[in-house]
Amino acid sequence: MDAVLLLAHGTPDTPESVPEFLRNVTGGRALPPEVVKEIQHRYSLIGHSPLTDITHRQAQRLARLINLPVYVGMRNWHPYIPDVVRQMTDDGVTRAVAICLAPQNSRTSVGLYRRALFGEGGGEQLYPPAGEAPPFAVEFVDSWHDHPGLTRAFAERLTPVWTRASVELGAAAPVLFTAHSVPQRTIAAGDLYEQQARATAELVAPQVAGLPLVNWRFAFQSQGQSGGVWIGPTVEETMLELKRAGHRGVVIQPVGFLADHVEVLYDIDIFFREFAEKNDLKLWRAPSLNDSRPLAEALSDLVRNGMQRAGRDASDAARR
Repeated sequence: MDAVLLLAHGTPDTPESVPEFLRNVTGGRALPPEVVKEIQHRYSLIGHSPLTDITHRQAQRLARLINLPVYVGMRNWHPYIPDVVRQMTDDGVTRAVAICLAPQNSRTSVGLYRRALFGEGGGEQLYPPAGEAPPFAVEFVDSWHDHPGLTRAFAERLTPVWTRASVELGAAAPVLFTAHSVPQRTIAAGDLYEQQARATAELVAPQVAGLPLVNWRFAFQSQGQSGGVWIGPTVEETMLELKRAGHRGVVIQPVGFLADHVEVLYDIDIFFREFAEKNDLKLWRAPSLNDSRPLAEALSDLVRNGMQRAGRDASDAARR
């Protein structure tokens, strides 16, 4: 039986679950109590992170498009990837396409999803522990930052918000594309994440009719609160740069995220909005793709291509 496995970050169910969740995120490394408390506070302000619910809705919409079962596995929370692989095995899955719901590939996200899926612990302890390699064939899609369907979906979400903001400002509004920051040491080790994140923005911007190419910027958000230097520029410094250039507002689109979660609902909708107000800037945000049809169509194309590659690989193996 063919199937699809969507892989995502996961999110705690309640603020009380945050400490255990963070242990999974950091691979068991303890964070300072004040950091844990601050993150709990952020989750309490948004009430509940909808990431898991949205991911399941993405799976349901995709399943209707491709007429295949679609499973959801999370790296850092329930349903954990190894548990879902066992369920897929029990259900009789013999071949699957696994898609990371992080379009830009980094060893800090996609790399960890791969290790959790294939049981590649490399001798070190993983939190949660990785399972065994799946007993069925897996075509792993680990990067799709430049997929035409993805960039078109982002542009469709951005265009009406940018148009409205430009009308309100009486001039072409600047757009600030964002993605989650990662440690500088990750990029220094050869990780392509920064390059791919910027490439996504470079493909989205020209699809927004009327947006001057000089009117968009890129910044990294949600820098970690410990663990050395994280890549920038930050959203805050970029917003101030735009203000110094004479702009009175900015439209943010987080192209590193597909769905609403704490980095969108708190970092952008609460923290960056308050920062903008304090600095006399207006702020608009393009809606997340969430379980939209354009995103599902992009995912369905990835599935079709993945199944074709898996079929070719099987034929080649048979001939050998």
